[in-house]
Amino acid sequence: MATKGSSPSGSVQLVLPAGLPLLHPETQVFEGMIEGWRNQMLARNLAVSTIASSIRHVRAFRDHADVWPWSWSAALADEWFADLRSVHHVANSTLRSYQVAVRGFCRFITDPAYGWVEECERRFGTHPIQVINEVNAAAHVADSEAGPRKRAFTRAELQALFDFADREVAARIDAGRKGWLPAFRDSTLLKTAYAFGLRRTETRMLDAVDFGRNPSAPEFGNYGVLYVRHGKAQRGSPPKRRSVLTVWPWIVPVLEQWFNEIRPLLAIDGTAAWPSERGTRITAPTLDAVMRQARNALELDPALDFHSLRRSYVTHLIEDGWDARFVQEQVGHEHASTTSIYTCVSSDYRTRTLRRALDTMVAGVLGDHPTVVATTPPTTSKGL
Repeated sequence: MATKGSSPSGSVQLVLPAGLPLLHPETQVFEGMIEGWRNQMLARNLAVSTIASSIRHVRAFRDHADVWPWSWSAALADEWFADLRSVHHVANSTLRSYQVAVRGFCRFITDPAYGWVEECERRFGTHPIQVINEVNAAAHVADSEAGPRKRAFTRAELQALFDFADREVAARIDAGRKGWLPAFRDSTLLKTAYAFGLRRTETRMLDAVDFGRNPSAPEFGNYGVLYVRHGKAQRGSPPKRRSVLTVWPWIVPVLEQWFNEIRPLLAIDGTAAWPSERGTRITAPTLDAVMRQARNALELDPALDFHSLRRSYVTHLIEDGWDARFVQEQVGHEHASTTSIYTCVSSDYRTRTLRRALDTMVAGVLGDHPTVVATTPPTTSKGL
């Protein structure tokens, strides 16, 4: 058995007293496994939130199985997963997160380098096994597991959303009611989330100092680029950073008015771009509530959520002819296939794209005789 000095993080030697009897051996060994696994994940530089959720999932399985890890079996895992799907109706992605956690824990306690197999054999006469395998693991078969109803705003819906937010501000000011500052904040952040294709967390974590000048687009002044510091992280990694270039001039005066005229009225000391009236950073549930209030008031599709603003950004840039690679970089997608999932182009756009392609093809065949090419889509194209 390795000495303490040569033992990897998470080894049994580092978390259990060597050679000493345990008062509650089952509980203490299990808690030692959890502590060792936590240390191993910390050594792998996984995010604290990832570690905490993984441990919660493993404890949930232990509670459901009602036996200790050295007695776990694939059958017990199958029973738990069936309960999660049929009784608790968890989503596929949620089920997989549970499986990933349990698989990782079993991989850790069955690795000879950490000594837990030998420890369990010595204390309990049995040893842990891997209970998640190719047979019972949920397959990741789709590029996107968002609900089929999730979509982008149409341009008319988006304009209605922004108009509603602006009307809320005007109504509160005209009525002399409190709360016009938060309403102004909400109106601005909705437009900003769309104008830069931001996720919900990226939006709420923005600071006033995250905007800067773009030397290639001086007409946008101090709002030519947005530096996103809290992008979506890969599993266990720190938040991913990216810079998003301003593409729509209309957002510049919106931001200038908020940061130069309105936000200072809150008289806060923090740097949060969208502070509450108490000076704290706006919460994710607040962003959801802002979207839900506007959506319900306008009687829009319930499937439209805050993330639909990001879908709309991608969709509208593609429809407007922006290069797909540029859009991919703007939204921080590692793979082009991910960006394509976000694209919810309208049927009119598809029809126009098809018409252009057909016109080009026919013109190429006919040479200098473009007059025979139809300039409007045939009636049969309505079903495209």
